[in-house]
Amino acid sequence: MNETEFLALITQHQGIIAKICRLYRDGKEDREDLFQEIVYQLWKSVPGYKGRAGFSTWLYRVALTTAIAAYRKKQPRIVYTATLPEQAASAENADQEQLLQALKRLNDGEKALITLYLEDLSYREIAAITGITESNVGVKLNRIKQKIAKIWTH
Repeated sequence: MNETEFLALITQHQGIIAKICRLYRDGKEDREDLFQEIVYQLWKSVPGYKGRAGFSTWLYRVALTTAIAAYRKKQPRIVYTATLPEQAASAENADQEQLLQALKRLNDGEKALITLYLEDLSYREIAAITGITESNVGVKLNRIKQKIAKIWTH
């Protein structure tokens, strides 16, 4: 795969990368850094991409692995601002933000599974990306959904 083809695929799938970055990073600069790191890791890994799985499946695997590894290395920092950030105006934005906050409370493996599930991937596709069986995907997703429901109601 040449650079032009790679960049075209990254452009086509940048929404996937952005969602992963938003889940694993809070600040805009941190998300941008993670986005760049994921693209870099994809570029480094592209010679190993054999096309046995779909490009998006392979992208998810590399992106989630990179995000989890980077998340573990990242030291939390406190940023003080002079003003409070503006709150989301609509109820839909508030619900999305509440869901995002609930997702951030999950462990890395749970985040990866639920992200793939929310992308409407089949259990078979999720199993291929994560390396676990389809039935195990179902069991784990059920537990994650219960955990999110519990977080949401508290």
